Amino acid sequence: METNETFEQTSPGPALVLNFEAQSYLREAGKWAVFLGILGFIGTGLILICALFVSTIFALIAQYQPTPYPAGISGIVSFVYVLIAVFNFFFALYLYQFGSRIKKGILFNDAMETNKALEKLKSFFKLWGITTIVILALYALMIIIFIIVGVGAASMMHR
Repeated sequence: METNETFEQTSPGPALVLNFEAQSYLREAGKWAVFLGILGFIGTGLILICALFVSTIFALIAQYQPTPYPAGISGIVSFVYVLIAVFNFFFALYLYQFGSRIKKGILFNDAMETNKALEKLKSFFKLWGITTIVILALYALMIIIFIIVGVGAASMMHR
């Protein structure tokens, strides 16, 4: 699903050079990206811990209060938590990799490391965009289902 876009330079001018201000912005963005990446890893761990203990929580709830939960719901909820943790891990990983590489690239004036950092930033935004499209599609699907169910329920009331 990876697309390679090539851009041709219209005039044979000098290569892109980042001035001190641009480097400063990238260095600061790198610090924040590392910080947010680490928080993302911690969040992923907490989500995985919740996934492990959700069946215990459901069992405790059922012990003190009869619940209408169908059998196996805790397994489904655990799976959803693990799925969320996997997505969260990749968001955190791409941010962390961008942050650590851009800081190294700017510090050592290394164009290859800076390019790798920007590639990770591109991957982060690509994942964010695909996830947003999927969520919007799920919202649209849910709205359509709710409308169909609502129309069906309304037509049953008039009989």
